[in-house]
Amino acid sequence: MLILGIESSAVSASAAITRDGALLGQCCLKSGLTHSQTLLPMAEELLRHTGTALGDLDAVAVAQGPGSFTGVRIGVATAKGLCWGADKPAIGVSTLEAMARGNGQCAPEGSLICCAMDARRGQVYNALFRYASGVPERKCADRAISLEELAEEMRGETAPVYVLGDGAVKCAGFLRQAGFDVLLAPEAVREQNAWGVCLAAAGKTPADAAALLPVYLRLSQAERERQERMRG
Repeated sequence: MLILGIESSAVSASAAITRDGALLGQCCLKSGLTHSQTLLPMAEELLRHTGTALGDLDAVAVAQGPGSFTGVRIGVATAKGLCWGADKPAIGVSTLEAMARGNGQCAPEGSLICCAMDARRGQVYNALFRYASGVPERKCADRAISLEELAEEMRGETAPVYVLGDGAVKCAGFLRQAGFDVLLAPEAVREQNAWGVCLAAAGKTPADAAALLPVYLRLSQAERERQERMRG
């Protein structure tokens, strides 16, 4: 299966192409430009450099959240545009599952994989995984959770906790202070990327791109403010 993966859920943006799980190429940028400026050109350049025509793809996969509201919207919109332009199906995947499948492969055997993205407002977007037979086994659903709640939920965990994601440094520091044996993923493999998106998409059934929607886990600031005005 030939998949173009797109990841734009945080500050970094990336695109990758895999064939049956084998990485053909990946581009990553953390330039400070908005993803609307970089994501589509990056995907087009990757297709060109790998000699892949858009029509050759079996599907376009995208991290549909959680993550930055703007970043996730841009990624989903880009995936939809590519799919509609080439009449291809889409595959939406959890940002956190993609992280566990790609970056989590560096975790020591038996460790608990803790995916942590900065959700602000004192929370992280988080999911926990543990590798079993080479596949990350999900231990909880994606959620927005405070570090205090996360540490309390993990109380009694004796295996090393391998922390990934753009919120990993803050999360790892908190968990160390709470007494956990914490391993911070190396910077080069710490943040989410499109290769993980492709791996998470493998085995999932492609669907009409019209059905692809962002997954935010909580309301946007604008929506929260609107609800507060309505209550007032």
